[in-house]
Amino acid sequence: MTSSDTPPVPRLPSGVHEAVRPGCALLRLETTGSREGVLDGAWWPRSRDIGAELPALLRALVAHLGPVTRVGLDTAAWEGLPTRIVVDDRVVHIDSFPVGDDTVLITRGDRDLYSLLVVPPDAAPDAARAAMAQAVRADNVSQAEQILIETGSGHGPSG
Repeated sequence: MTSSDTPPVPRLPSGVHEAVRPGCALLRLETTGSREGVLDGAWWPRSRDIGAELPALLRALVAHLGPVTRVGLDTAAWEGLPTRIVVDDRVVHIDSFPVGDDTVLITRGDRDLYSLLVVPPDAAPDAARAAMAQAVRADNVSQAEQILIETGSGHGPSG
């Protein structure tokens, strides 16, 4: 018998858990006003090159949300942060916010705001999967930074 004060590591369903790898995004998108969870999803980019990483995320989001108008990122966390990017013939404005390197803010229209956990590109796969699973739980009340600490996913820009 063992005793431990650490909570169990969140798991995704087995098929999903194994499919999650760098470049993936997991989303939990609610259409109601409740939005009790702190985060709406998670993203695990392959690198800190935003020009290479952001288009794939935006395409995935547009498929579920419709047109995305703005993205909020912390300029200190990304290489070469532009002021806008064109994805599928649409201009998406990029705003620099001191949100930290562990969060990306997505705006649809002029009112809908979604917050995604950003898993560091160099995170170990099991830790990254655990962080993403925690972020998409409807009952999650932890901020992005705390999730990364609790799951051992690391924190801060790679490099």
